[in-house]
Amino acid sequence: MLSPAKLNLNLRILGKRPDGFHEIHTLMVQLPGLADTLTISPATAFSFTCSDPSLPTDSRNLVVKAATAFSLAARLPLHLHIHLEKLIPHGAGLGGGSSNAANTLLALNERFNQPLKSADLYSIATSLGSDIPFFLTPGAATCTGRGEIITPAPSPPPHPIVLFKPAFPVSTPDAYRACLTAQPLPGIHHSAQTYQTLEFINDLETPVFAKHRYLAELKSWLLAQGPEITKIALMSGSGSTIFAILHPTAHPHQLIEKALKTFDPHLWTWSGTL
Repeated sequence: MLSPAKLNLNLRILGKRPDGFHEIHTLMVQLPGLADTLTISPATAFSFTCSDPSLPTDSRNLVVKAATAFSLAARLPLHLHIHLEKLIPHGAGLGGGSSNAANTLLALNERFNQPLKSADLYSIATSLGSDIPFFLTPGAATCTGRGEIITPAPSPPPHPIVLFKPAFPVSTPDAYRACLTAQPLPGIHHSAQTYQTLEFINDLETPVFAKHRYLAELKSWLLAQGPEITKIALMSGSGSTIFAILHPTAHPHQLIEKALKTFDPHLWTWSGTL
């Protein structure tokens, strides 16, 4: 089963909640062209492996947490091996772990002939993480509350898109911890960008850019390429991915080559369609 990445086209932080989380309003879309792969096969007992050696394969991994929660809720033993082939980078603001957890729930429910209802899967997903419920249904959605209240939204029109991620990850808890007190970097464009009736803004850019100026410079560079190339540049989620929505006639690979020469030849990049 494919486990797609996501992008936050906008992300507003509305305040701190009594439960310690933040109240947010975000528009998220899935990127089917950028996806991990979950493979489930019969086994004598449950086991989990991952192609990325930097990720844990024990109870700390969201796939294992999701499988364990499913087994308990469905009252079914899992005599299965799950292998996760990773393409979505870790700590990128692309929702890889959340997507893996949600799609583990969907795959197991399908494999065992739907023992759990949609509401049951949603309840498990919500208990595991704020972004996970979004991945239970395809397409775009507005997510509110702490991110777990999902309202389907129209998908934006297709456009070429490029993703850039440096070698370092960004800590989501750190980004949220500083989001209400961080000050914008002088000269860095943080205000809303508008394109085809959509507003693009990310309130987490302020704290993240304050700690990782590299990301601010990358976003500024993308916008400086001009509207005939870059229509929108924004950080996704808590980073460290910066994405650019391109003019329909722009050439993504030319922009990628230029970015690799300007910033870092080892910069992770991906191009596809929004």
